[in-house]
Amino acid sequence: AVLCHSALPPSEFGPWPAAVPVQIHAKEEDPWFVEDRESAEHIATTAHGELFLYPGAEHLFADSSTTDYDPDAAALMEERITAFLAPWA
Repeated sequence: AVLCHSALPPSEFGPWPAAVPVQIHAKEEDPWFVEDRESAEHIATTAHGELFLYPGAEHLFADSSTTDYDPDAAALMEERITAFLAPWA
């Protein structure tokens, strides 16, 4: 069993399918993400993968009900996700 909090190593489910787009959003120094960053970077190297790193260490930076909330990073993340999903809207 693999313990992770952000991104499973691809070996857990096989290589990421090249035709399936993926975005990963995390804070650079998030202690929950640091241990999974290598897996996230690997997944993001797929033909349709993107890894977005934001400055800081907050894990729940997009959740306005927590003290981790970072309105600037959350807004940028939302903008990127909206653009990502636009072809399927």
